[in-house]
Amino acid sequence: MVQGTFKRQVEVGRVVLINYGTDAGKLAVIVDIIDHNRALIDGPTTGVSRQAFAYRRMVLTPLVIKDLPRNVGQTSLIKALEKNETIAAWNKTAWAKKLEQRKVRSNLSDFDRFKLMKLRNQRRFAVGSACAAAKKQTA
Repeated sequence: MVQGTFKRQVEVGRVVLINYGTDAGKLAVIVDIIDHNRALIDGPTTGVSRQAFAYRRMVLTPLVIKDLPRNVGQTSLIKALEKNETIAAWNKTAWAKKLEQRKVRSNLSDFDRFKLMKLRNQRRFAVGSACAAAKKQTA
């Protein structure tokens, strides 16, 4: 099989991240492929109802549930998600951590942002002092 530059193929069992609409930010699984513009997705563990969804409103993740039959039922899909520990695998990815960090930072108050600024200044001073001392020793 020849693999092109695309690493993430649209396939049944592919975990997707919804990036538009009321379910934005939630994970779902492609259950069936309708046509070249839409897929049938379902996210029973994340609260996404089974629906036809456009590819432009979702992002393909690197996670895939292998050997998932087309139009699988919700109970079988839940079992497959739990068996593969897909949600746990997603939470370990840098992508999920970055999204979580973005959410945390957007909920900071003014005082929290001020404290964060002060901590960054302290870190910068400590790193700068250590670098200056290291340069002085080598010279």
